[in-house]
Amino acid sequence: MQAWRVHRNGEPDEVMVLEETDRPTPGAGQVLLKVRAANINFPDALLCRGEYQVRPPLPFTPGVEVCGESEDGRRVLATPALPAGGLAQYVVADEAALLPAPEALGDAEAAALHIGYQTGWFGLHRRARLQQGETLLVHAAAGGVGSAAVQLGKAAGATVIGVVGGPGKAGIARELGCDLVIDRRSEDIVAAVKDATGGRGADVVYDPVGGEAYAKSVKCVAFEGRVVVVGFASGTIPTPALNHALVKNYAILGLHWGLYNTKDPAAVRACHDELSRLAAQGVVKPLISERVPMAQAAQAVQRVADGASTGRIVVLPDGGAR
Repeated sequence: MQAWRVHRNGEPDEVMVLEETDRPTPGAGQVLLKVRAANINFPDALLCRGEYQVRPPLPFTPGVEVCGESEDGRRVLATPALPAGGLAQYVVADEAALLPAPEALGDAEAAALHIGYQTGWFGLHRRARLQQGETLLVHAAAGGVGSAAVQLGKAAGATVIGVVGGPGKAGIARELGCDLVIDRRSEDIVAAVKDATGGRGADVVYDPVGGEAYAKSVKCVAFEGRVVVVGFASGTIPTPALNHALVKNYAILGLHWGLYNTKDPAAVRACHDELSRLAAQGVVKPLISERVPMAQAAQAVQRVADGASTGRIVVLPDGGAR
């Protein structure tokens, strides 16, 4: 079978190599899946660089989530077992963690529903307890993680303010349903948020960026607001001033969604049921900006690494247009 493999750490388009290799063999409690669609995530770029919290042994195959087909014909969502990730024609995954692919979504959308939307749901509902009528500020609102949070925030009845970089991404954020879009390249985030909220600020901030985005967020978070730290796509991990959190009376909430798979798998399944219900109603639908063939996966991962993509890029190993 074909699989992209990384033999040394570096930039994705420099270290990812498409190779012929043997199909993986399922171990105890695992199943073999034919990959129908593999969604590219920012962690795939971090894995290539050797900067992710999990460092699989070299060589490894990136790809942390797929829509696949089991040998008995089930269409499922899975997080493949590294080092044999999802940018391959076949993967193995734990049977107990498989989730049924929503019937309302095609393979590409289904592949992109799992990690980003689960992260959004747990961040907004489990950690921040977002309430109807509150104001939600989403950074990188036109990206894969941010676009999911925008849709979930609107589904929860929140007023959603999206922060983006550039007019092209601003248009996408508006199409997603943002009530207000702020272009960080030409507008003052803090002033715009305060103006839109009558000086109160955002009740919940969803931050997958870190760095300057976090610094601006804590300047416009509301009384008893909650800042959900999801990731550091900027490459800069902020150092929170806890005296500032004390004086302004806001909470800083960390979210490591992967822990729920081991600590509370029942909650992950319940979340998937809710996401499937929302997908069936048309309330949420992953934003797929590109569907690329297997041969273009390395360049696609690089675009995600460079922040040049919007929504999700999905790899179709058999070249289909699902």
